[in-house]
Amino acid sequence: MMHFSSASMLDKAILAVSPQRGLSRIQAKIEAKILMNYDAASNGRRVKGWRSPATDADAASRGGRGTMRQRSRDMIRNAPFAKRAQSVITNNVVGSGITPSITGRSKKQADLAAAKILPFLQSTDLDKHRALNLASMQTVVMNSVVESGEVLAIRHVRANDGRALPLAVELVEVDHLNTVITDHGGNEVRDGIEFDADGVAVAYHLYEQHPGSASRKISIKTQRIPAEHVLHIRRIDRPGQMRGVPWLAPVMVTLGEMRDYQEAQILKQKISALLAGVIKPGDSGKLPSDAPGLDQLAPGALVYAEQGQEVIFTDPPKVDDYDVVMRLGLSAVAMGIGITYESLSGDLSRVNYSSMRAGRLEMDKNIETWQEQIMIAQFCAGIGRWALDAYRLTQTKRLSPLEVSWTAQRRALIDPVKEIPSILAKIAGGLSSLSREQRAMGLDPDIIAQERKDDAARLDGLAAGMADQERQSVGMRAVIALMQLIAGDDPADFTGSLKGESEYERTD
Repeated sequence: MMHFSSASMLDKAILAVSPQRGLSRIQAKIEAKILMNYDAASNGRRVKGWRSPATDADAASRGGRGTMRQRSRDMIRNAPFAKRAQSVITNNVVGSGITPSITGRSKKQADLAAAKILPFLQSTDLDKHRALNLASMQTVVMNSVVESGEVLAIRHVRANDGRALPLAVELVEVDHLNTVITDHGGNEVRDGIEFDADGVAVAYHLYEQHPGSASRKISIKTQRIPAEHVLHIRRIDRPGQMRGVPWLAPVMVTLGEMRDYQEAQILKQKISALLAGVIKPGDSGKLPSDAPGLDQLAPGALVYAEQGQEVIFTDPPKVDDYDVVMRLGLSAVAMGIGITYESLSGDLSRVNYSSMRAGRLEMDKNIETWQEQIMIAQFCAGIGRWALDAYRLTQTKRLSPLEVSWTAQRRALIDPVKEIPSILAKIAGGLSSLSREQRAMGLDPDIIAQERKDDAARLDGLAAGMADQERQSVGMRAVIALMQLIAGDDPADFTGSLKGESEYERTD
Protein backbone atom coordinates (compact mmCIF):
# COMPACT_ATOMS: atom_id res chain seq x y z
CA MET A 1 0.00 0.00 0.00
CA MET A 2 1.30 3.47 -0.86
CA HIS A 3 1.60 6.06 1.92
CA PHE A 4 1.16 9.81 1.32
CA SER A 5 2.09 11.11 4.79
CA SER A 6 5.56 12.16 3.60
CA ALA A 7 4.32 13.82 0.38
CA SER A 8 5.44 17.43 0.04
CA MET A 9 3.23 20.35 -1.01
CA LEU A 10 4.73 20.11 -4.51
CA ASP A 11 3.86 16.43 -4.66
CA LYS A 12 0.28 17.15 -3.67
CA ALA A 13 0.01 19.97 -6.21
CA ILE A 14 1.30 17.71 -9.02
CA LEU A 15 -1.04 14.97 -7.84
CA ALA A 16 -4.00 17.35 -8.11
CA VAL A 17 -3.07 18.45 -11.65
CA SER A 18 -1.78 15.12 -13.00
CA PRO A 19 -2.70 12.16 -10.77
CA GLN A 20 -0.67 9.60 -12.76
CA ARG A 21 2.50 11.69 -12.75
CA GLY A 22 1.99 12.56 -9.11
CA LEU A 23 1.61 8.92 -8.10
CA SER A 24 4.73 7.96 -10.05
CA ARG A 25 6.71 10.73 -8.31
CA ILE A 26 5.59 9.69 -4.82
CA GLN A 27 6.19 5.99 -5.57
CA ALA A 28 9.71 6.72 -6.86
CA LYS A 29 10.56 8.64 -3.67
CA ILE A 30 9.33 5.77 -1.49
CA GLU A 31 11.33 3.18 -3.47
CA ALA A 32 14.43 5.38 -3.28
CA LYS A 33 14.17 5.49 0.52
CA ILE A 34 13.94 1.70 0.62
CA LEU A 35 16.98 1.27 -1.61
CA MET A 36 19.03 3.62 0.52
CA ASN A 37 19.02 0.95 3.26
CA TYR A 38 21.65 -0.90 1.17
CA ASP A 39 25.01 0.70 0.45
CA ALA A 40 25.30 -1.40 -2.71
CA ALA A 41 22.11 0.23 -4.03
CA SER A 42 23.21 3.79 -3.33
CA ASN A 43 24.81 6.21 -5.79
CA GLY A 44 27.40 7.77 -3.53
CA ARG A 45 31.12 8.34 -3.95
CA ARG A 46 32.07 4.78 -3.02
CA VAL A 47 30.19 3.29 -5.99
CA LYS A 48 30.91 6.04 -8.49
CA GLY A 49 31.58 4.57 -11.92
CA TRP A 50 30.11 1.18 -11.00
CA ARG A 51 28.42 -0.12 -14.15
CA SER A 52 25.60 -2.61 -13.61
CA PRO A 53 23.35 -2.83 -16.68
CA ALA A 54 20.05 -4.70 -16.38
CA THR A 55 20.73 -7.29 -19.10
CA ASP A 56 20.20 -11.01 -19.40
CA ALA A 57 23.14 -13.42 -19.35
CA ASP A 58 23.85 -13.41 -23.09
CA ALA A 59 23.35 -9.66 -23.53
CA ALA A 60 25.78 -8.98 -20.68
CA SER A 61 28.63 -10.66 -22.56
CA ARG A 62 27.57 -10.02 -26.15
CA GLY A 63 29.53 -6.84 -26.74
CA GLY A 64 32.78 -8.10 -25.24
CA ARG A 65 32.54 -11.87 -25.72
CA GLY A 66 34.84 -11.94 -28.73
CA THR A 67 37.43 -9.67 -27.10
CA MET A 68 37.43 -11.73 -23.91
CA ARG A 69 37.82 -14.92 -25.94
CA GLN A 70 40.84 -13.60 -27.85
CA ARG A 71 42.47 -12.20 -24.72
CA SER A 72 41.87 -15.45 -22.88
CA ARG A 73 43.56 -17.40 -25.66
CA ASP A 74 46.50 -14.99 -25.60
CA MET A 75 46.76 -15.41 -21.83
CA ILE A 76 46.88 -19.19 -22.11
CA ARG A 77 49.45 -18.95 -24.89
CA ASN A 78 51.77 -16.54 -23.07
CA ALA A 79 50.96 -16.37 -19.34
CA PRO A 80 52.26 -19.40 -17.39
CA PHE A 81 49.70 -19.23 -14.58
CA ALA A 82 46.80 -19.03 -17.05
CA LYS A 83 48.10 -22.12 -18.83
CA ARG A 84 48.57 -23.82 -15.47
CA ALA A 85 44.96 -23.06 -14.48
CA GLN A 86 43.67 -24.61 -17.70
CA SER A 87 45.84 -27.70 -17.20
CA VAL A 88 44.72 -28.16 -13.59
CA ILE A 89 41.04 -28.01 -14.51
CA THR A 90 41.31 -30.31 -17.52
CA ASN A 91 43.57 -32.83 -15.78
CA ASN A 92 41.18 -33.09 -12.85
CA VAL A 93 37.94 -33.12 -14.87
CA VAL A 94 39.10 -35.40 -17.70
CA GLY A 95 42.48 -36.86 -16.81
CA SER A 96 43.01 -40.08 -18.71
CA GLY A 97 39.39 -39.95 -19.90
CA ILE A 98 35.78 -40.37 -18.76
CA THR A 99 35.09 -43.97 -19.70
CA PRO A 100 31.81 -45.35 -21.12
CA SER A 101 30.07 -48.63 -20.35
CA ILE A 102 26.95 -50.05 -21.98
CA THR A 103 24.06 -51.62 -20.14
CA GLY A 104 20.59 -52.80 -21.14
CA ARG A 105 17.71 -55.11 -20.33
CA SER A 106 19.35 -57.87 -22.33
CA LYS A 107 22.88 -58.51 -21.13
CA LYS A 108 23.68 -60.38 -24.34
CA GLN A 109 22.65 -57.45 -26.53
CA ALA A 110 24.49 -55.01 -24.24
CA ASP A 111 27.67 -57.10 -24.51
CA LEU A 112 27.38 -57.27 -28.31
CA ALA A 113 26.87 -53.52 -28.51
CA ALA A 114 29.78 -52.87 -26.17
CA ALA A 115 32.05 -55.11 -28.26
CA LYS A 116 31.47 -52.85 -31.27
CA ILE A 117 30.86 -49.40 -29.80
CA LEU A 118 33.58 -49.18 -27.14
CA PRO A 119 36.53 -50.01 -29.46
CA PHE A 120 35.13 -47.50 -31.96
CA LEU A 121 35.05 -44.75 -29.30
CA GLN A 122 38.60 -45.60 -28.27
CA SER A 123 39.87 -45.28 -31.85
CA THR A 124 40.52 -42.20 -33.96
CA ASP A 125 37.70 -43.29 -36.31
CA LEU A 126 35.40 -41.32 -34.01
CA ASP A 127 37.01 -38.06 -35.18
CA LYS A 128 36.06 -36.65 -38.57
CA HIS A 129 39.73 -35.85 -39.21
CA ARG A 130 40.89 -39.21 -37.72
CA ALA A 131 43.19 -37.41 -35.26
CA LEU A 132 41.47 -37.82 -31.87
CA ASN A 133 39.85 -40.62 -29.93
CA LEU A 134 37.20 -40.09 -27.25
CA ALA A 135 39.62 -39.37 -24.39
CA SER A 136 41.64 -36.83 -26.37
CA MET A 137 38.40 -35.24 -27.61
CA GLN A 138 37.33 -34.79 -24.00
CA THR A 139 40.63 -33.04 -23.28
CA VAL A 140 40.22 -30.68 -26.24
CA VAL A 141 36.60 -29.95 -25.27
CA MET A 142 37.46 -29.09 -21.67
CA ASN A 143 40.45 -26.99 -22.73
CA SER A 144 38.21 -25.06 -25.13
CA VAL A 145 35.48 -24.52 -22.54
CA VAL A 146 38.01 -23.02 -20.12
CA GLU A 147 39.79 -20.99 -22.79
CA SER A 148 36.89 -19.81 -24.98
CA GLY A 149 33.90 -20.42 -22.74
CA GLU A 150 32.24 -22.86 -25.17
CA VAL A 151 32.85 -25.32 -27.98
CA LEU A 152 30.71 -27.16 -30.55
CA ALA A 153 30.67 -30.81 -31.61
CA ILE A 154 29.01 -31.72 -34.91
CA ARG A 155 27.71 -35.15 -35.95
CA HIS A 156 28.45 -36.39 -39.46
CA VAL A 157 26.81 -39.60 -40.67
CA ARG A 158 29.47 -41.53 -42.55
CA ALA A 159 28.82 -44.69 -44.55
CA ASN A 160 31.15 -46.92 -46.55
CA ASP A 161 34.32 -45.08 -45.53
CA GLY A 162 35.90 -47.89 -43.54
CA ARG A 163 34.66 -46.86 -40.09
CA ALA A 164 33.23 -49.49 -37.76
CA LEU A 165 30.16 -47.29 -37.21
CA PRO A 166 28.61 -44.75 -39.62
CA LEU A 167 29.54 -41.84 -37.35
CA ALA A 168 32.17 -39.09 -37.33
CA VAL A 169 32.35 -36.22 -34.83
CA GLU A 170 33.92 -32.84 -35.60
CA LEU A 171 34.97 -30.35 -32.93
CA VAL A 172 34.74 -26.70 -33.99
CA GLU A 173 35.38 -23.46 -32.14
CA VAL A 174 32.52 -21.04 -31.52
CA ASP A 175 34.17 -18.60 -33.92
CA HIS A 176 32.35 -20.58 -36.63
CA LEU A 177 28.99 -19.15 -35.48
CA ASN A 178 27.65 -16.62 -37.97
CA THR A 179 26.56 -13.74 -35.76
CA VAL A 180 25.36 -11.61 -38.68
CA ILE A 181 22.23 -13.63 -39.49
CA THR A 182 19.19 -12.42 -37.54
CA ASP A 183 16.32 -14.62 -38.78
CA HIS A 184 15.53 -17.77 -40.73
CA GLY A 185 12.07 -18.75 -41.91
CA GLY A 186 10.34 -16.70 -39.22
CA ASN A 187 12.63 -17.96 -36.43
CA GLU A 188 14.89 -15.57 -34.59
CA VAL A 189 18.65 -16.13 -34.92
CA ARG A 190 20.83 -14.75 -32.13
CA ASP A 191 24.60 -15.07 -32.28
CA GLY A 192 24.32 -17.81 -34.89
CA ILE A 193 21.79 -19.91 -32.91
CA GLU A 194 18.29 -20.26 -34.32
CA PHE A 195 15.36 -20.36 -31.86
CA ASP A 196 11.75 -21.35 -32.42
CA ALA A 197 8.72 -19.55 -30.96
CA ASP A 198 9.21 -21.34 -27.62
CA GLY A 199 12.83 -20.23 -27.32
CA VAL A 200 14.23 -23.69 -28.06
CA ALA A 201 17.43 -23.90 -30.11
CA VAL A 202 16.52 -25.68 -33.35
CA ALA A 203 19.59 -25.04 -35.53
CA TYR A 204 23.08 -23.58 -35.65
CA HIS A 205 24.36 -21.36 -38.48
CA LEU A 206 28.06 -22.05 -38.90
CA TYR A 207 30.74 -20.86 -41.27
CA GLU A 208 32.26 -23.77 -43.17
CA GLN A 209 35.70 -22.42 -42.28
CA HIS A 210 37.09 -20.67 -39.24
CA PRO A 211 37.03 -16.90 -39.96
CA GLY A 212 40.69 -16.75 -38.94
CA SER A 213 41.78 -19.81 -40.91
CA ALA A 214 45.26 -19.97 -42.39
CA SER A 215 43.88 -21.71 -45.48
CA ARG A 216 44.50 -20.06 -48.83
CA LYS A 217 40.94 -20.98 -49.86
CA ILE A 218 38.93 -18.76 -47.55
CA SER A 219 35.18 -19.41 -47.60
CA ILE A 220 32.48 -17.42 -45.82
CA LYS A 221 29.75 -19.83 -46.84
CA THR A 222 27.35 -20.62 -44.01
CA GLN A 223 25.60 -23.91 -43.41
CA ARG A 224 22.50 -24.47 -41.28
CA ILE A 225 22.88 -27.55 -39.06
CA PRO A 226 19.87 -28.88 -37.11
CA ALA A 227 20.33 -28.81 -33.35
CA GLU A 228 20.08 -32.62 -33.04
CA HIS A 229 23.39 -32.83 -34.89
CA VAL A 230 25.18 -30.29 -32.66
CA LEU A 231 26.45 -30.47 -29.09
CA HIS A 232 26.96 -27.05 -27.51
CA ILE A 233 29.22 -27.45 -24.48
CA ARG A 234 29.56 -24.54 -22.04
CA ARG A 235 29.05 -23.63 -18.39
CA ILE A 236 25.59 -22.21 -17.67
CA ASP A 237 25.48 -19.84 -14.69
CA ARG A 238 22.21 -17.93 -15.24
CA PRO A 239 18.68 -18.86 -16.38
CA GLY A 240 18.21 -18.54 -20.12
CA GLN A 241 21.95 -18.45 -20.82
CA MET A 242 22.95 -19.95 -24.18
CA ARG A 243 26.49 -18.62 -24.69
CA GLY A 244 29.55 -19.35 -22.60
CA VAL A 245 32.15 -16.95 -21.24
CA PRO A 246 35.90 -17.68 -20.84
CA TRP A 247 36.64 -18.90 -17.34
CA LEU A 248 39.50 -16.42 -17.02
CA ALA A 249 37.11 -13.46 -17.43
CA PRO A 250 36.81 -12.60 -13.68
CA VAL A 251 40.59 -12.81 -13.13
CA MET A 252 41.99 -11.75 -16.51
CA VAL A 253 42.88 -8.20 -15.44
CA THR A 254 44.53 -9.49 -12.26
CA LEU A 255 46.53 -12.04 -14.24
CA GLY A 256 47.67 -9.35 -16.66
CA GLU A 257 48.81 -7.08 -13.83
CA MET A 258 50.66 -9.95 -12.16
CA ARG A 259 52.42 -10.77 -15.42
CA ASP A 260 53.51 -7.12 -15.72
CA TYR A 261 54.65 -7.17 -12.09
CA GLN A 262 56.72 -10.30 -12.70
CA GLU A 263 58.34 -8.80 -15.79
CA ALA A 264 59.19 -5.64 -13.83
CA GLN A 265 60.84 -7.72 -11.13
CA ILE A 266 62.85 -9.67 -13.70
CA LEU A 267 63.95 -6.41 -15.34
CA LYS A 268 64.96 -5.07 -11.92
CA GLN A 269 67.15 -8.11 -11.36
CA LYS A 270 68.72 -7.64 -14.79
CA ILE A 271 69.52 -4.03 -13.97
CA SER A 272 71.00 -5.09 -10.63
CA ALA A 273 73.24 -7.54 -12.48
CA LEU A 274 74.51 -4.85 -14.85
CA LEU A 275 78.21 -4.92 -13.94
CA ALA A 276 80.29 -3.01 -16.47
CA GLY A 277 83.48 -0.98 -16.60
CA VAL A 278 83.79 2.62 -17.86
CA ILE A 279 87.22 3.68 -19.12
CA LYS A 280 87.94 7.40 -19.06
CA PRO A 281 90.52 8.86 -21.48
CA GLY A 282 93.95 9.81 -20.27
CA ASP A 283 95.57 13.21 -20.39
CA SER A 284 95.62 13.13 -24.20
CA GLY A 285 91.85 12.77 -24.32
CA LYS A 286 92.09 10.42 -27.28
CA LEU A 287 90.06 7.20 -27.56
CA PRO A 288 90.75 4.16 -29.70
CA SER A 289 89.08 4.38 -33.12
CA ASP A 290 86.91 1.33 -32.46
CA ALA A 291 86.18 2.07 -28.81
CA PRO A 292 82.61 1.20 -27.75
CA GLY A 293 80.72 4.15 -26.32
CA LEU A 294 78.33 4.49 -23.42
CA ASP A 295 75.43 3.60 -25.71
CA GLN A 296 76.81 0.04 -25.81
CA LEU A 297 76.78 -0.42 -22.05
CA ALA A 298 75.88 -4.04 -21.23
CA PRO A 299 76.60 -6.61 -18.49
CA GLY A 300 80.31 -7.42 -18.53
CA ALA A 301 81.14 -4.74 -21.12
CA LEU A 302 84.09 -2.36 -21.10
CA VAL A 303 83.10 0.95 -22.65
CA TYR A 304 84.82 4.32 -23.05
CA ALA A 305 83.70 7.75 -21.91
CA GLU A 306 84.82 10.78 -23.87
CA GLN A 307 86.67 13.68 -22.31
CA GLY A 308 84.33 15.70 -20.16
CA GLN A 309 81.63 13.06 -19.99
CA GLU A 310 80.45 12.09 -16.53
CA VAL A 311 78.92 8.71 -15.81
CA ILE A 312 76.02 8.73 -13.33
CA PHE A 313 74.31 5.44 -12.52
CA THR A 314 70.69 5.47 -11.48
CA ASP A 315 69.61 4.03 -8.16
CA PRO A 316 66.22 2.40 -8.84
CA PRO A 317 63.92 2.02 -5.83
CA LYS A 318 63.72 -1.40 -4.24
CA VAL A 319 60.60 -3.46 -4.88
CA ASP A 320 60.02 -5.53 -1.75
CA ASP A 321 57.43 -8.13 -0.73
CA TYR A 322 57.53 -9.96 -4.06
CA ASP A 323 56.54 -13.26 -2.43
CA VAL A 324 53.60 -11.72 -0.54
CA VAL A 325 52.26 -9.89 -3.59
CA MET A 326 52.49 -12.95 -5.83
CA ARG A 327 50.98 -15.28 -3.24
CA LEU A 328 47.99 -13.05 -2.51
CA GLY A 329 47.48 -12.39 -6.21
CA LEU A 330 47.56 -16.08 -7.10
CA SER A 331 45.20 -16.84 -4.22
CA ALA A 332 42.68 -14.38 -5.65
CA VAL A 333 43.09 -15.86 -9.14
CA ALA A 334 42.67 -19.42 -7.84
CA MET A 335 39.50 -18.47 -5.95
CA GLY A 336 38.07 -16.72 -8.99
CA ILE A 337 38.61 -19.80 -11.14
CA GLY A 338 37.53 -22.37 -8.54
CA ILE A 339 40.77 -24.22 -7.80
CA THR A 340 43.22 -24.15 -4.90
CA TYR A 341 46.23 -21.88 -4.57
CA GLU A 342 48.50 -24.91 -4.21
CA SER A 343 47.30 -26.49 -7.46
CA LEU A 344 47.70 -23.20 -9.34
CA SER A 345 51.11 -22.20 -8.00
CA GLY A 346 52.64 -25.60 -7.27
CA ASP A 347 53.71 -24.16 -3.91
CA LEU A 348 53.29 -26.78 -1.17
CA SER A 349 55.58 -25.13 1.38
CA ARG A 350 52.77 -23.95 3.65
CA VAL A 351 50.54 -27.03 3.79
CA ASN A 352 50.41 -30.36 5.58
CA TYR A 353 48.13 -33.35 5.04
CA SER A 354 45.17 -31.89 6.95
CA SER A 355 45.30 -28.42 5.44
CA MET A 356 45.81 -29.78 1.92
CA ARG A 357 42.88 -32.17 2.30
CA ALA A 358 40.63 -29.42 3.69
CA GLY A 359 41.63 -27.13 0.84
CA ARG A 360 40.89 -29.84 -1.70
CA LEU A 361 37.32 -30.43 -0.48
CA GLU A 362 35.84 -27.35 -2.17
CA MET A 363 37.88 -27.86 -5.33
CA ASP A 364 36.82 -31.50 -5.50
CA LYS A 365 33.17 -30.41 -5.37
CA ASN A 366 33.82 -28.02 -8.25
CA ILE A 367 35.52 -30.80 -10.21
CA GLU A 368 32.58 -33.15 -9.63
CA THR A 369 30.15 -30.43 -10.73
CA TRP A 370 32.11 -29.73 -13.91
CA GLN A 371 32.39 -33.45 -14.65
CA GLU A 372 28.69 -34.16 -14.24
CA GLN A 373 27.10 -30.94 -15.53
CA ILE A 374 29.47 -30.07 -18.38
CA MET A 375 31.49 -33.02 -19.64
CA ILE A 376 29.10 -35.90 -18.97
CA ALA A 377 25.71 -34.19 -19.31
CA GLN A 378 26.54 -32.07 -22.37
CA PHE A 379 29.33 -33.86 -24.26
CA CYS A 380 29.63 -37.50 -23.22
CA ALA A 381 25.88 -38.12 -23.11
CA GLY A 382 25.54 -36.69 -26.61
CA ILE A 383 28.38 -38.83 -27.94
CA GLY A 384 26.83 -41.90 -26.34
CA ARG A 385 23.45 -41.13 -27.89
CA TRP A 386 25.00 -40.66 -31.33
CA ALA A 387 27.01 -43.87 -30.98
CA LEU A 388 23.88 -45.89 -30.09
CA ASP A 389 22.03 -44.37 -33.06
CA ALA A 390 24.90 -45.32 -35.36
CA TYR A 391 25.01 -48.84 -33.92
CA ARG A 392 21.28 -49.33 -34.52
CA LEU A 393 21.81 -48.42 -38.17
CA THR A 394 24.13 -51.43 -38.49
CA GLN A 395 21.61 -53.86 -37.00
CA THR A 396 18.83 -55.60 -38.90
CA LYS A 397 16.72 -56.73 -35.97
CA ARG A 398 14.96 -54.72 -33.28
CA LEU A 399 17.11 -54.06 -30.23
CA SER A 400 16.07 -53.80 -26.61
CA PRO A 401 16.76 -50.44 -24.93
CA LEU A 402 20.46 -49.74 -24.41
CA GLU A 403 22.11 -47.10 -22.25
CA VAL A 404 25.61 -45.66 -22.02
CA SER A 405 26.81 -44.80 -18.52
CA TRP A 406 29.96 -42.80 -17.83
CA THR A 407 32.60 -43.12 -15.14
CA ALA A 408 34.92 -40.20 -14.44
CA GLN A 409 38.48 -40.80 -13.37
CA ARG A 410 39.11 -41.23 -9.68
CA ARG A 411 39.98 -38.36 -7.42
CA ALA A 412 43.62 -38.43 -6.46
CA LEU A 413 44.07 -39.82 -2.95
CA ILE A 414 46.26 -37.59 -0.81
CA ASP A 415 47.05 -40.34 1.71
CA PRO A 416 45.74 -43.78 0.64
CA VAL A 417 46.73 -45.41 3.95
CA LYS A 418 44.31 -43.11 5.80
CA GLU A 419 41.60 -42.69 3.17
CA ILE A 420 41.03 -46.26 1.95
CA PRO A 421 40.19 -47.67 5.42
CA SER A 422 37.61 -44.90 5.89
CA ILE A 423 36.04 -45.82 2.53
CA LEU A 424 35.86 -49.49 3.54
CA ALA A 425 34.32 -48.47 6.89
CA LYS A 426 31.59 -46.49 5.10
CA ILE A 427 30.72 -49.54 3.01
CA ALA A 428 30.78 -51.90 5.99
CA GLY A 429 28.66 -49.50 8.06
CA GLY A 430 25.98 -49.24 5.38
CA LEU A 431 26.67 -45.53 4.75
CA SER A 432 27.57 -46.19 1.13
CA SER A 433 27.60 -48.95 -1.44
CA LEU A 434 30.57 -50.69 -2.98
CA SER A 435 29.48 -49.64 -6.47
CA ARG A 436 29.12 -45.99 -5.46
CA GLU A 437 32.59 -45.87 -3.92
CA GLN A 438 34.10 -47.67 -6.91
CA ARG A 439 32.59 -45.12 -9.28
CA ALA A 440 33.79 -42.28 -7.03
CA MET A 441 37.30 -43.68 -7.50
CA GLY A 442 36.89 -43.74 -11.27
CA LEU A 443 36.33 -47.50 -11.48
CA ASP A 444 33.59 -49.34 -13.35
CA PRO A 445 31.86 -51.78 -10.93
CA ASP A 446 31.02 -54.22 -13.74
CA ILE A 447 34.62 -54.36 -14.91
CA ILE A 448 35.89 -54.76 -11.34
CA ALA A 449 33.42 -57.60 -10.70
CA GLN A 450 34.53 -59.41 -13.86
CA GLU A 451 38.21 -58.93 -13.04
CA ARG A 452 37.66 -60.25 -9.51
CA LYS A 453 35.90 -63.26 -10.97
CA ASP A 454 38.80 -63.85 -13.36
CA ASP A 455 41.32 -63.44 -10.54
CA ALA A 456 39.44 -65.97 -8.40
CA ALA A 457 39.42 -68.47 -11.25
CA ARG A 458 43.16 -67.92 -11.80
CA LEU A 459 43.93 -68.43 -8.12
CA ASP A 460 41.80 -71.57 -8.03
CA GLY A 461 43.84 -72.91 -10.92
CA LEU A 462 47.15 -72.10 -9.25
CA ALA A 463 46.00 -73.51 -5.93
CA ALA A 464 44.71 -76.77 -7.44
CA GLY A 465 46.32 -79.70 -5.71
CA MET A 466 47.54 -77.68 -2.73
CA ALA A 467 46.62 -78.64 0.82
CA ASP A 468 44.12 -76.52 2.75
CA GLN A 469 46.90 -74.93 4.77
CA GLU A 470 48.80 -74.04 1.60
CA ARG A 471 45.69 -72.44 0.04
CA GLN A 472 45.19 -70.37 3.19
CA SER A 473 48.78 -69.16 2.89
CA VAL A 474 48.11 -68.12 -0.70
CA GLY A 475 45.12 -66.07 0.45
CA MET A 476 47.17 -64.53 3.26
CA ARG A 477 49.92 -63.49 0.84
CA ALA A 478 47.32 -61.93 -1.46
CA VAL A 479 45.99 -59.81 1.41
CA ILE A 480 49.51 -58.79 2.44
CA ALA A 481 50.41 -57.86 -1.14
CA LEU A 482 47.27 -55.71 -1.38
CA MET A 483 48.09 -53.96 1.91
CA GLN A 484 51.61 -53.27 0.66
CA LEU A 485 50.23 -51.73 -2.52
CA ILE A 486 47.86 -49.52 -0.51
CA ALA A 487 50.76 -48.41 1.68
CA GLY A 488 52.77 -47.50 -1.39
CA ASP A 489 55.38 -50.23 -0.91
CA ASP A 490 56.71 -52.43 -3.67
CA PRO A 491 55.49 -56.01 -2.95
CA ALA A 492 57.30 -59.02 -4.35
CA ASP A 493 55.98 -60.53 -7.52
CA PHE A 494 52.78 -62.19 -6.37
CA THR A 495 52.56 -64.81 -9.08
CA GLY A 496 56.07 -65.98 -8.36
CA SER A 497 55.51 -66.05 -4.61
CA LEU A 498 52.53 -68.36 -5.06
CA LYS A 499 54.84 -71.13 -6.19
CA GLY A 500 57.43 -70.58 -3.46
CA GLU A 501 57.37 -71.16 0.25
CA SER A 502 56.48 -68.11 2.33
CA GLU A 503 57.89 -67.00 5.65
CA TYR A 504 54.53 -67.69 7.25
CA GLU A 505 54.60 -71.30 6.03
CA ARG A 506 58.08 -71.79 7.39
CA THR A 507 57.05 -70.29 10.73
CA ASP A 508 54.11 -72.66 10.88
